[in-house]
Amino acid sequence: MTDKSKLFKCCAFLVVALFITLGSSASVRADEEKGILIRAACAYPGSLKGLGTAPKWIADKIEILSGGSLKMNVYEPGKLVKPMEILNTVSAGKIQAGFAASGYWAGTMPAAAFFTSIPFGPGPAEFLAWMYHGNGLKLYQEMYDKGGYNVKVFPCTLGPPETAGWYRKEIKSPEDLKGLKMRFFGLGASVMEKLGVNVTSSTPGGVFTALEKNVIDATEFSMPNVDAMAGFYKVAKYNYFPGWHQQSVILEFLLNKDVWKKMSKRQKMCIEILCQAATADIFALGESLQGEALKENVKKHGVEMRYWSDDMLEAFQRAWLEVVEEQCAKDAFFKKVWDDLSEFRENYKIWSAYGFLPRPKPEDVMAELYSNK
Repeated sequence: MTDKSKLFKCCAFLVVALFITLGSSASVRADEEKGILIRAACAYPGSLKGLGTAPKWIADKIEILSGGSLKMNVYEPGKLVKPMEILNTVSAGKIQAGFAASGYWAGTMPAAAFFTSIPFGPGPAEFLAWMYHGNGLKLYQEMYDKGGYNVKVFPCTLGPPETAGWYRKEIKSPEDLKGLKMRFFGLGASVMEKLGVNVTSSTPGGVFTALEKNVIDATEFSMPNVDAMAGFYKVAKYNYFPGWHQQSVILEFLLNKDVWKKMSKRQKMCIEILCQAATADIFALGESLQGEALKENVKKHGVEMRYWSDDMLEAFQRAWLEVVEEQCAKDAFFKKVWDDLSEFRENYKIWSAYGFLPRPKPEDVMAELYSNK
């Protein structure tokens, strides 16, 4: 055997030995990784596609991705805790995690509504850009830290635009809104109050019943496919667009911070990657469902789709800017988030103005839809 052959065999042996050693040490590290069971409460039923999809989507993948070191059990609304109790319960460590909407906590942290949806705010692409590559996620976590909550927050769902609401009667002017009893969510609720609407905040499970029993005259809730599942078309035939109050929506995954600190680097990465992947996949799911839902509303359920006039949209926007001014004066962190988002949007609007083709005109699409009814 030549010296070169001996050298080659020696090197090959060392390479094989190195891979065996590395594989063995990696296996040991995985074996030594502390297993963690995550019990997660949900604010939305899993049956609501796009709205309640993330918890099971993540739970189905987390064990495989973590090499068996993480497991997640998800519980439908109210099974562990009520939706409005998720933040406090996770923060206290009574359960490990929860899936909710930050807008639920706006009563104690006014800026929380920003991280769910923003009237006349960013669409999905812009919202994600600010969240991940602006200061959105940093401010999101800062809000919980300043509020004294022991949680780590992750966006885990990105929803497409919502409808602007379901009404029993046609709305032609801001005057028609005065005195209406309406369920509304988030910062948009404050806008509607300024326009004379008597706003209620019915829980997701009680919205249809309230509308059916005339407790409320109108409601906004979610994207068209979810609204269809809720059955609003049965009791209110006028469905308005665009959803000026929620051009996109982000839902959150809250993890107790003590649980987060105990996780290995790999386990933490699993959480981060799964939440990002869920956000992308569920957004794609939501976008895929809406056209068919709208078509069925018109052709099967006799829904009258309406697009707000310029006058109505201007009235909503004027009221929104009044809300912003008032909230900024009352809450310093609200102003901090608003200023940061506004600066980001000033730069983004250059891209949005030049980068995209014009969308079809609503009146043209609706004319075709009704002609084929």
